[in-house]
Amino acid sequence: MAGLITKPLIVFSLMKFRLLSYILLFSLLANAQSPDREYFRSPVDIPILLSGNFGELRSNHFHSGIDIKTQGKTGLPVYAAAEGDISRLRVSPYGFGLAIYIDHPNGQSTVYGHLLSFREDIEKYIKEKQYAKESFSVDLQIPEGTFPVKKGELIALSGNSGSSGGPHLHFEIRDTHKQEPLNPLQFGFPVKDDMKPKILSAFIAPLGNDSHVNGQRKGKLIETVFYNGAYHLKGNPVIPVYGQVGFGIQALDYLDGSWNKCGVFEIKLKIDDQLVYTFLMDRLNFSETRYLNSHIDYSEYRKNYRRVHKSWVDPGNKLSNYHQLVNRGIVDLSDGKQHQIRYEIQDVYGNTSVLSFRVQSKLMQLSEPTLAGKLIRYNQEERIETDQLNADFPSGTFYSDFHLDYDAKPANNLYYSPLFKLHDDRTPVHQSYQLKLKADLVPDSLEDKALIAAISDKSGKKWSLGGKYENGWVTASVRQLGTFAISVDTIAPTIRPLSIAAHSRLTEKNRIRFKIRDEFSGIADYRGEIDGQWVLFEYDAKNALITYHIDSKRLQLNKKHQLKLEVTDNKGNVATYEANFFR
Repeated sequence: MAGLITKPLIVFSLMKFRLLSYILLFSLLANAQSPDREYFRSPVDIPILLSGNFGELRSNHFHSGIDIKTQGKTGLPVYAAAEGDISRLRVSPYGFGLAIYIDHPNGQSTVYGHLLSFREDIEKYIKEKQYAKESFSVDLQIPEGTFPVKKGELIALSGNSGSSGGPHLHFEIRDTHKQEPLNPLQFGFPVKDDMKPKILSAFIAPLGNDSHVNGQRKGKLIETVFYNGAYHLKGNPVIPVYGQVGFGIQALDYLDGSWNKCGVFEIKLKIDDQLVYTFLMDRLNFSETRYLNSHIDYSEYRKNYRRVHKSWVDPGNKLSNYHQLVNRGIVDLSDGKQHQIRYEIQDVYGNTSVLSFRVQSKLMQLSEPTLAGKLIRYNQEERIETDQLNADFPSGTFYSDFHLDYDAKPANNLYYSPLFKLHDDRTPVHQSYQLKLKADLVPDSLEDKALIAAISDKSGKKWSLGGKYENGWVTASVRQLGTFAISVDTIAPTIRPLSIAAHSRLTEKNRIRFKIRDEFSGIADYRGEIDGQWVLFEYDAKNALITYHIDSKRLQLNKKHQLKLEVTDNKGNVATYEANFFR
């Protein structure tokens, strides 16, 4: 009997040991993945009020950090959020402008963008590199140990540099190894938020050949109203639908103390209490951020400037933020029954809003859909070729299959080719493709000035997509559909002095400023020299402003100087300004 009892006890002990081991392992994994809410301090000393949050829907990308308001002004102290080493310093007229990257011992990095200036020793280091490279724009990888920082140490002053739309600090936390941004609001920063997300509208789209919504083969947007603690469709209609459909939602979030529109953290869609879709904005992958154009209903955005979160996933959408997907979120409603639709929208602090409504599966007799144009497969190479236009689409250029329309209108006196309509600008393009237009109408003298222009179907306004003339064609790498034509740029940029009168007299004591603009192909480069030596003109692209701060360490004072400024556009047109001044 003793032998019969011992074996089950051993087995039970092994099972218990394994169970405890699994529990311990999962606990360790959970703790390893959970953000440490005590590790980082605030990068500013003022209350954290946000003008933008993590994952917010932006143009062609998800926002990769939080935007901290700086009381409407620049020059506030910015501090290291934790101890570490400055690993990268970047200066650019675009993007983050002046930015600092710090690597921390915990395997995470912090980023501080749109700065006004760096700490004095950092500023000196960067300026030496700028003069060595003769370039305002620099992207410097910093050797470990060059600039160690302690938690709470001053590193910079807040600003409005780069592509910033107003004074604020852009702040990020990243996984250092993967360089993937993490949601900073999960790390315990003192941000007050008792406000629930706001649901503005619901969206229903037919996705199959025999599908329809509200008796039509196009998507329907329905506004919402709020009562009894939840959101409902305005008028409380039961929407007739049939076939494969997709649902979407337009939602925003607000935080206490700020009326800036922010993005939501989590979206759940349930059909008759079954969870079919979850979207979670806890982290991002930079290589995936342009999938935003597939995540939203891009056509609705282009037509009405509304960003609707689709709750179905296109086959070419590789975004990693979707979870618990059933059939990619596509719902088959061909059963003739009524169904309950429920959205649960949550912010990072757990504030939750709910939208519930009903749809009725109902078959209606509609005319057959018209499918004109060439079928484009999203997952294979495709080519449009005529005697005047070639377009080569790599696999993955688009997010799903569609029929591409093509048309051409005769050339007019504004362009050097016919106007080629390649589908429309309401279809998103993920990666660049090569577009070639026949250049029969371009004179020999203008070949080096030729480029491809995109033309708005609404306003007729044109803008440059760049390009190069070669062997009778103008070729450009483009990332959109729409209307295109060949144009030329023969006009040099403009230079307007703000600090020099009559090419001779300084009107500002410690700086020299110019407005520089180019109206078509865009500014490619600029070079400022004093007495034949390159000097650092800082470029604020959004304000078309360049500024030289007179540097007594590099410029001999109390004498006459010769200044020369050259500005070159992307087609090689050059503008020059020269002056003699005493300083």
